[in-house]
Amino acid sequence: MSYMCGKLCSAILLQHFGETVESVGDCLFKNNKQTVPFIISKLRLPPNKVRESLCVLIRFGLVSYEQEEKEPIRYVLDYDKVLNILRYSRFMLFIKKCSGDESEIMFEEVLKNGYETASQVIIRAYEKISKVNKIPSVELLYEQFQTMVKNQFLIRNTPENNKNDKTSSIGNTDFDVPKLNLEEIQKIVDKAINSEGKTGFSDDNIYWKVNFDRLIQDLRDEIIVETVGRIYDNDAAELMRRLIFLMYTRTASWAPTSNPIPFHEIREDIRKLNIPKLTQYLDQYLQIIVEDSRRFVKRVGDSGGGQFSIDVKEIMSQLAWATVENVVLERFGSKAARIFRLVRHEKFIEEDKIKQIAMMPEREIKELMYILLDKNYLQVQEVKKSTAPTAPMKGIFLLHINFNHVVRMVVEHCYHALYNTILRRNHVTTTNDSLMDKHLRLETVLSNLEAMNADPAQIDQVRLLLTPAEKIQVDKVKTTTKTLGTAELFIEDTLFLLKMYLRYH
Repeated sequence: MSYMCGKLCSAILLQHFGETVESVGDCLFKNNKQTVPFIISKLRLPPNKVRESLCVLIRFGLVSYEQEEKEPIRYVLDYDKVLNILRYSRFMLFIKKCSGDESEIMFEEVLKNGYETASQVIIRAYEKISKVNKIPSVELLYEQFQTMVKNQFLIRNTPENNKNDKTSSIGNTDFDVPKLNLEEIQKIVDKAINSEGKTGFSDDNIYWKVNFDRLIQDLRDEIIVETVGRIYDNDAAELMRRLIFLMYTRTASWAPTSNPIPFHEIREDIRKLNIPKLTQYLDQYLQIIVEDSRRFVKRVGDSGGGQFSIDVKEIMSQLAWATVENVVLERFGSKAARIFRLVRHEKFIEEDKIKQIAMMPEREIKELMYILLDKNYLQVQEVKKSTAPTAPMKGIFLLHINFNHVVRMVVEHCYHALYNTILRRNHVTTTNDSLMDKHLRLETVLSNLEAMNADPAQIDQVRLLLTPAEKIQVDKVKTTTKTLGTAELFIEDTLFLLKMYLRYH
């Protein structure tokens, strides 16, 4: 936990939950595993405000609690889950791609409330869909909710899940959907009454929350499949997707390397896809991927046509190296990236050897090496030429890369960049708040006038209420916020990949 990580978590909590929750979360970040009296004394806030804030943080899974025998309850902030809020849009897009628009709406309801019953999720999703002139089916929504649970995107919210207990495990009962009274739900939505807080459903005491562990795992798999697709083609990407699917039938989800997958199982699974090219050239595809220097897939046996294993740890390592090399390229230029790759290839190398291989002017090599050393992308290790006590004290200096250190440093840079992006976006929206409110009101009035087929002259008159200078400023604000939002997504992509690398190393 670093200073910049704490600043980013505070900015995220302030943006989504307000100042009081942000101050409680910041206190827990700086003083982990603390009791309620300690937080109250530290922040000098009313006790009820502190307790309400803790309830909010626990509801959204950002804080867990633990209690030892005869000891008060201590609360722990999970900063990784706070940073996970930045990925909510990616999670929703993934759910939409996998299960459709209705599943995305139900998933959003669970995200917004932290946890919720299946009945309330279905009712709220029905009401939302009905507002866009589309009459949904309660039976269909219930089936799609069951599908999300079956795919383990949602999990039951039990008291054990909110405790900081590393020995707890997920059981099959955590994914059992109770049978709902669909007729009763249909009556409620048909009457179009506000169902908020309504009780009496058969699942009133069964709450569901998002299973972030599974979604992060699926995003990791999507990165692997997309990478294989970019390197080879779509058929190779589909082969990798099926290999990952077969991996889960015999290997733990977060295992660094999968157990061997027999060739005949791969062949039978590929035949079901009905992809003629992939079925015909399956041997060649596997051979190309196995012989590739990136080593995404390894051949671990020859029995039964061969056995293959997915090395997830090596895949994350290769992707992290490519990411860091691109960072060096963007920050210091192509020649610095060449030196960085050369040191990576040689592992330990002298400065003189770099001058021989890099094919660049000596002065430029020295300057770039100094920059990379100064920015901690390269490290120096001294090796003595002789251990004899009478020998002159001479040694050689070898350049090398402490990659775990470099990755953690780039992760800190990502924290800093995200924090600056959020602050800048908040500044832009705050300074132009009144102008954007005026623009929004005018847009609402114009849409209403156009819906009522109003006189064009009246519509033009409303449009003139926004001056040309204000229109230019509105466009500028929209462009800036869109650019900052896009930058935030790209930075978070980099952060996600590097965090995946650190999870395996």
